[in-house]
Amino acid sequence: MRKGKIKKDFWENKKVVVTGGAGFLGKHLVKNLHKLSPQKVIVPKYPKYDLRKFEDCLKAFQGTDIIIHLAANVGGIGYNKSHPAELFDDNILISVNALRAAKQTGVQKFVGIGTVCSYPKYTPVPFKEENLWDGYPEETNAPYGLAKKMLIVQSMAYRTQYGFNSINILPVNLYGPGDNFNPKSSHVIPSLIRKFVEAKKNNRNEVVVWGSGKATREFIYVEDASKGILLACEKYNSSDPINLGSGFEISIKELALLISKIVGFKGRLSFDKTKPDGQPRRRLDISKARRKFGFRARTKFKSGLKKTVAWYLSQL
Repeated sequence: MRKGKIKKDFWENKKVVVTGGAGFLGKHLVKNLHKLSPQKVIVPKYPKYDLRKFEDCLKAFQGTDIIIHLAANVGGIGYNKSHPAELFDDNILISVNALRAAKQTGVQKFVGIGTVCSYPKYTPVPFKEENLWDGYPEETNAPYGLAKKMLIVQSMAYRTQYGFNSINILPVNLYGPGDNFNPKSSHVIPSLIRKFVEAKKNNRNEVVVWGSGKATREFIYVEDASKGILLACEKYNSSDPINLGSGFEISIKELALLISKIVGFKGRLSFDKTKPDGQPRRRLDISKARRKFGFRARTKFKSGLKKTVAWYLSQL
């Protein structure tokens, strides 16, 4: 059996809870999980289960073998800027209570999904896992990034004191069909797709992009991320965080030009430098995931972007 191959027999007779399973990544992961035929896949949904409350986590996790913890309050740079307190409060409560409840209900394994936003603002590129503790995150993302980062500390503490098996995965920005295109909370790719599609539809001659366009980002297609999480769940058993990415870096300006070309927008592109760039550069060192569980992102960026644009247009 190849290292990067998901083993169906691992999932036999397993009861799996996917928190956040109704979200963007969650829907893809749940779909792929069902293909592996576990005994049961459970998605605890709000408001029946408010994972900020410990008692609701206990109820959601009873009789479960594996928790894949995706649930989070999350959004793009504008949302981070206007909701820092909510992002900190919600994410720290969700994560702390989820891991506490998993341990208390006898779960075999807890898979925590963190964020690239936990890395320091100025981190040597590509970001290595050992650099995670070397500084303060980019200010706009800090409340969210630090709240999520505490799950790693909690995971290490629980492993040390209780021998509890939990792991921590740090994915880069996701994109793909089913993404959040709400302009109030979307990340950069769906935000730009929507802007260019609307500009073309309304015959506008200009699209304005936040920031200078010089900042860079790495993106991973949602189906690749889903596979990486399932592989880690099977094969990785350490509380030390592990990066999940594609190894591909692109500037926001290049990204905007590529999306405009795919959409067919013929107008002008300008940048609003009064708006924040966020972290200057972002690309992960993904060698550890390749080494530990054979993960490699397969989707070419342009191909994934075309699929994402096509999906968005199909929803209009």
